[in-house]
Amino acid sequence: MNAEGFTLTHPALPDTYRNLSHRELGQRIQQAKERLGRDLVIMGHHYQRDDVIQFADFTGDSLELARIAEQQRDARSIVFCGVHFMAETADILTGEEQIVILPDMQAGCSMADMADIDELEEAWEVMQEELGDTILPVTYVNSTAAIKAFVGRHGGTTCTSSNARGVLEWAFARKKRILFLPDQHLGRNTAYAMGIPLEQMAVWDPIGGDWEAVQGPMEDLRVLLWKGHCSVHTKFTVDQIREVREQDPETRVIVHPECTFDVVQAADEDGSTSYIIRQIESAPAGSKWAVGTEVNLVQRLAQNHPEQEIRLLSRTMCPCLTMNRIDRPHLLWALESLIEGKPVNRVTVGPDTAYWARTALERMLAIV
Repeated sequence: MNAEGFTLTHPALPDTYRNLSHRELGQRIQQAKERLGRDLVIMGHHYQRDDVIQFADFTGDSLELARIAEQQRDARSIVFCGVHFMAETADILTGEEQIVILPDMQAGCSMADMADIDELEEAWEVMQEELGDTILPVTYVNSTAAIKAFVGRHGGTTCTSSNARGVLEWAFARKKRILFLPDQHLGRNTAYAMGIPLEQMAVWDPIGGDWEAVQGPMEDLRVLLWKGHCSVHTKFTVDQIREVREQDPETRVIVHPECTFDVVQAADEDGSTSYIIRQIESAPAGSKWAVGTEVNLVQRLAQNHPEQEIRLLSRTMCPCLTMNRIDRPHLLWALESLIEGKPVNRVTVGPDTAYWARTALERMLAIV
């Protein structure tokens, strides 16, 4: 068991799986699914590559999939084609008799990794000394189980990009200040949309152990932002938006709120992954979109809606590299290991961490 309260096994992918053809991998994955039957459920995140997500029983964003996993009481095994914090959340919400598998344990999340539990505990002590008992912690679900548990212990809750505003309103009704982690951009963009000025926000740098971007008296601060970000969404720029509009003023720019403040302000619309999907699905034929989010999702939207012109906002590819570590060889290995009764890459969250992380999640579910 590691310091964050969950146990991971890291066997290497056998070479036999690497040497299989794309077609043979697909055939054996399908055969394994059929053999496992109702004992198996495969979850596929929206950002997952097409040649993997085609085998998913359910697709969605991270929390949506975890909640679906919670409902799969007949399945003995949940194979989560996503990244490690998603598998953790699924393990927290599913029954003790069920197991959660992440096909490749190297499929992490750089944003989640930017909030380390030891650094958070040290920062919390400093913040309590400087600002007193005026802070309620809120964490994006894109965080480790250990971070969720910390938030749960301290009366806070989790949020998604879809419900962040409702969660912050709930939090402000209880404390003067919010510590928002690990993504500073979602926190900043959400708070600003609520009418909180940038002057009342500051960034905590866990590496330097100090504040950044403090524009006024500390007493005026209302939003304390953890210095973390998504490596995909920070690649989109205002210059890219300007270029799109110069090329075709009819193209609407829609971005995810994990993008930087300037990008969100310059875009025509911003919203969660689910919001972006809904907007494009409901748009009329002939609509033109430049989308600032993960490339696999954008390409899938373009394929599913040929009646519209849909393109990635950036000229360069913006994949979630850790998500893309889940490939057909790893998926097949995970499934055939289950058939053999020797599951690999199981994610298990320790009981104390799971209890408090679930507390934080349940608070959120009661809010919105």
